[in-house]
Amino acid sequence: MRFDAEKKDSKNVMEMFSKISPRYDFLNHLFSLNFDKLWRKKAAGNFTPQDGEIYLDLCTGTGDFAIEFKKKKKGEVICLDFSFDMLKVAKKKRDDLFLIRGDALLLPFKDESLDGAMVGFGIRNFEDLKKGLLEVNRILKKKSKFVILEFPKKVEGISGFFFNFYFKRIMPLVGRVFSKDEFAYRYLPLSTEYFKNEEELRTLFDECNFEILSFKKRTSQIVFEAVLIKR
Repeated sequence: MRFDAEKKDSKNVMEMFSKISPRYDFLNHLFSLNFDKLWRKKAAGNFTPQDGEIYLDLCTGTGDFAIEFKKKKKGEVICLDFSFDMLKVAKKKRDDLFLIRGDALLLPFKDESLDGAMVGFGIRNFEDLKKGLLEVNRILKKKSKFVILEFPKKVEGISGFFFNFYFKRIMPLVGRVFSKDEFAYRYLPLSTEYFKNEEELRTLFDECNFEILSFKKRTSQIVFEAVLIKR
């Protein structure tokens, strides 16, 4: 598969993730040295759901963020992803997940109908980031939280040197061995190169009617956690 990582054609991105879905969890945990579990746990800690509230796990993939959220025992979470194959993996992990196949840029919810939203490593793949953020803002109730986990455009310093080497050189080779799809794991570092930097993201969040409650970098700055509130 060959496509422009800058344009992020949604059909091709969906096909890529569907193809690697059987080994997706294994490789995620391997590449992150299981830190991805800690990132999701900390991110989910930003929510204090109550009975009767409904949340959205956007770009849910195989459902790990939603599964972490469900440990709170309160509130319901809807898992949305454009890859049916990813959702099938999520269903096998927890049969009680409420799964929807859908488009992040055209969410199937009424205005101001949900109590919160989360997305783990998904906004980088939006075909139109501003449109996607506006859609999330549209479906959230006022003062609701939107929690984002994502890789930054660039990791600075000595940790950045080693991380970038690992990210761009080692990961594609290991991905090719285990997933039989080298391009999927070359796409990941390519997609961060065309992603917005922190300053640009802060500006965009503001333009999309979100207030930034916090913007934290974790594990030597290799991921960031943004907690936004709808104005």
